[in-house]
Amino acid sequence: MTLDFTLPQYYTNRELSWLDFNDRVLEEARDKTNPLLERVRFLGITQSNVDEFFMVRVASLSKLAAVNYPKPDASGMTAKDQLLAVNAKAHDQVIKQYSTLNRMLLPALGNLDVHVLTPQDLTPQQARFIEKYFNDELSPALTPMAVDSSRPFPFIGNNTLNIALRLYKDGDKKDKRFATVQVPDIFPRTVRLPGAPNDFMMLEDVIKTFIGNLFIGYQVKEATTYRVIRDMDLDVAEEDTSDLLKEVEQQLKRREHGGAVRLEVENGISPALRRRLVNALNVADYAVYEISGPIDLTFLSQLTKQISDHDDERYAPFTANRTPGFTPDDDVFKTIRQHDVLVHHPYDTFGAVTELIRQAAADDDVLAIKMTLYRVSANSPIIKYLGRAAQNGKQVTVLVEVKARFDEENNVHWAQQLEKMGCHVIYGLIGLKTHCKLALIVRREADGIRRYMHMGTGNYNDVTAHFYTDMGLMTTNTDMGIDASNIFNMLSGYSEPPYFHQLHMSPDGIRHFITAKINQEITNAKAGQPAWIEMKMNSLSDSAMIAKLYEASHAGVHVKLIVRGICCLNVEIPKVSDHIEVHSIVGRYLEHSRIYAFANAGDPQVYLSSADLMTRNLNRRVELLFPILQADLRQRVFAIFDTLWQDNVKTRVLLADRTFTRVDRRGLDALDAQATFMAEATKQRLAAKPTATNQSGTHQFKPMLSPKNQPQSPIDRSPE
Repeated sequence: MTLDFTLPQYYTNRELSWLDFNDRVLEEARDKTNPLLERVRFLGITQSNVDEFFMVRVASLSKLAAVNYPKPDASGMTAKDQLLAVNAKAHDQVIKQYSTLNRMLLPALGNLDVHVLTPQDLTPQQARFIEKYFNDELSPALTPMAVDSSRPFPFIGNNTLNIALRLYKDGDKKDKRFATVQVPDIFPRTVRLPGAPNDFMMLEDVIKTFIGNLFIGYQVKEATTYRVIRDMDLDVAEEDTSDLLKEVEQQLKRREHGGAVRLEVENGISPALRRRLVNALNVADYAVYEISGPIDLTFLSQLTKQISDHDDERYAPFTANRTPGFTPDDDVFKTIRQHDVLVHHPYDTFGAVTELIRQAAADDDVLAIKMTLYRVSANSPIIKYLGRAAQNGKQVTVLVEVKARFDEENNVHWAQQLEKMGCHVIYGLIGLKTHCKLALIVRREADGIRRYMHMGTGNYNDVTAHFYTDMGLMTTNTDMGIDASNIFNMLSGYSEPPYFHQLHMSPDGIRHFITAKINQEITNAKAGQPAWIEMKMNSLSDSAMIAKLYEASHAGVHVKLIVRGICCLNVEIPKVSDHIEVHSIVGRYLEHSRIYAFANAGDPQVYLSSADLMTRNLNRRVELLFPILQADLRQRVFAIFDTLWQDNVKTRVLLADRTFTRVDRRGLDALDAQATFMAEATKQRLAAKPTATNQSGTHQFKPMLSPKNQPQSPIDRSPE
């Protein structure tokens, strides 16, 4: 009998699985083995996570439900079903978030003499301070907005904090009025108070204490904080526009006025004021969240930075290992010619990548630099070096993905700056986001033209490289170089190469390749040969790929999956997923690297990729998958995966009931994979010989470099 691997009961809904992931992040805030200030920061991260989730995913469901979109997802849920289930689960998560804050974190902070005070808690000195602060600083920046027959309810911006008020005229309680005041985001959300090193007060509490001063002749009956989350998904009709940059800029302006998908109000709000807000903002009742504490917990990340004298409650500082052969005094092209180079961030410094681009920009023999940029930092050294390369007369072509979600404005700015600096800037392909991470450097050498490449699983962002785990390969492999040239010809012009030698591209190509590799493992398993699959990714949601993994498990292929976030696959389904194990790691660093490995009948192969196994990555994005061919580097990737798999500190294991649970460590030594990689990197860094001295300690001669190839000052160089 042929099994049907697509039955809805075999799949978990994508959005509910994401909320489960955010709950794993919330567990880090509740984990007493983490430093206290890091626990506070994790709670703030859960809020920023859920805000983006509602702005994009829940907003999408709302639009589908509004038109009664009938098609169910792989788990059998309609858009309306999902919308209700997601909000129900999100309500439970809010309760858990504020229980964590009020019952665990704030009391623990209090034990360190760190206090977030209410007006009733203030000393006379502190009370005088906040009154002066309100009158001198806040009051001039506040704008009370009355709502009556001549003044309609004002537009409330996405993710802004506001105070809703019920008022009445002095001496006339029947003369009821309504007003709203936005809490300015130009001031710190937590106000440091005098008299103690770590006493703070919420900005909205300062304003509410004196808000009556804004309404002379009126009495404030009620003042309550609220916040609206709106649909912020960018909807660019690329086929209908000849200028994508302008279209994105226009959409950014329109996006601010998206429909409300979530309303947060203070717990204890009066029914009358709640009704007023719900009706004015047109929010469904299930999307109203009553909050038992400060609304919008993202302030916690900033609060941890304001707290002084408690560095022992933060993660210990970590300095990444420098990749040998990639200092400013090295010839990085010689290093890559000698052997392929694998970098594992953040344990290996991202400086190796920026140094490659810096030297390429200054090298007289470099003819061209081509690069894809999906997300970069606000002060990106990569952008600066690309501009310098163009000014040095090199052909510089940069694909800037101006549709990168929530980085659109930043990327539009950089696209314009790069053009001003003389680079050729392109914006990708119609209907597709270009998500691959690829740099190609064309260099004239004594034996002819040589191509140098960097391919990575993460972004060319020197800031996030400090806390995202990613992997990158630098190589001069000829076949990969030809493939990379063909990829850029596809992106910038009209070119459709019939095949690639070593690289694989989405749309379609990565799906076809991985499907073929899984089919080969199925064939090998049936033939009694070694057959296993090891994969690591951010999310696993594509139903066709999940069905193929079920088919592999049914055939006896052993499948190990490390999935940080969404996982729509289920384990321990008899005859369907008996041979599949799923781990999820949530820790100090965000697990972002993608690894795809196969037994290959006893000759294991491993690939890295920019793509997760999500439908959008496989069908609607330009993505890259590349092999690790050099034997020692291939072995290193397998060792990295094995260490991650053996982690029993930060790993959660997926169970048959679709929940994740921590590893039972009884009888096992603790193994934290991220801590292990940090320790190894520190050991390598300390063991590395200083470049300026030889083994005997005597000073070595250093050749004088040309002015263009001199190392930059620390201000100009990317942080290590």
